[in-house]
Amino acid sequence: MRLGLNLGYWGAGNDAENLELAREADRLGYAVVWAAEAYGSDAPTVLSWVAAQTERIDVGSAIFQIPARTPAMAAMTAATLDTLSGGRFRMGLGVSGPQVSEGWHGVRFDHPLARTREYVEIVRKALRRERLTYQGRHYTLPLPDGPGKALTLTVHPAREHIPIYLAAVGPKNLELAGEIADGWLAVFFSPEHSAESLKQVAAGRARAGRSMDGFDVVPTLPLVVGDDWRSCADLVRPYAALYVGGMGSRQKNFYNDLAVRMGFAREAAEVQDRYLAKEYAEAMAALPVEFLDATSLLGPKERIAERMRALAEAGVTTLTVSPMMTGLPERVAALRTAAEALDAAGVGD
Repeated sequence: MRLGLNLGYWGAGNDAENLELAREADRLGYAVVWAAEAYGSDAPTVLSWVAAQTERIDVGSAIFQIPARTPAMAAMTAATLDTLSGGRFRMGLGVSGPQVSEGWHGVRFDHPLARTREYVEIVRKALRRERLTYQGRHYTLPLPDGPGKALTLTVHPAREHIPIYLAAVGPKNLELAGEIADGWLAVFFSPEHSAESLKQVAAGRARAGRSMDGFDVVPTLPLVVGDDWRSCADLVRPYAALYVGGMGSRQKNFYNDLAVRMGFAREAAEVQDRYLAKEYAEAMAALPVEFLDATSLLGPKERIAERMRALAEAGVTTLTVSPMMTGLPERVAALRTAAEALDAAGVGD
């Protein structure tokens, strides 16, 4: 198992700190640094900035939003980032959610699985520098009965194969990730509750005639280092409440559904009720500490090492951490503690 760093969204006033975190992760031998996008900062610009100021660490999108750019544009961006970084780019893709897809990008949130499948097929074809023609339900290239021409990508990526990851939460999307992607970007991952999700990924791999060998299982876990793990959990509450309670609508919240499948149905419903009523403090308080502990790395180094062993045994191959402590020195120290914990756990690659 290797380590990764998730910087989240850029532009929250801590950009210089995030860049220093990426540099520290590079010095510590972390495998990859990820950047996100929603309806603020875009991931490609951030990743190019980070790649220019690091040496060895891979840079990855977690995620590029599928409704935000055409598949050909995604391929252009991937090829450019891979070239500029010297072959260090990893492309994470996801469908986002209906609120952002339809409200921000003006793209209908329909048939997400079929759309994702076609999108990845087009991206891969473009990156292979084949003449780009495609006849699908959601994408047709070139458009018929017009002046469109089948073109070939002019940029040569640094590598023949740029790895593609899918962000997946629901069962069908997990199977799709196993079938068509090189890795899975997971959220709220718990080793005690991961068997069914990994079974669904493996089913997708089997459908494609592959095993789990070489498939990258990449959860992002909040990281808070301290003597009292319960106090550490309180720093995770704002993030977890946002996703479980407020990320999406009452009718369609993938993260709330995941908490329900993990056995926290009553608590997830209360968190959502409170959050949508704008009772944010109450929503955070309603999160059970057991859920936060199961899906985070909390406490002293020894406890974190123990959790890392459990994660590796569950099948995690790249453990991405998101330091949620306040202050750059504390966040840098947390990165170092995670690296030391991985060594102590004896499961590092």
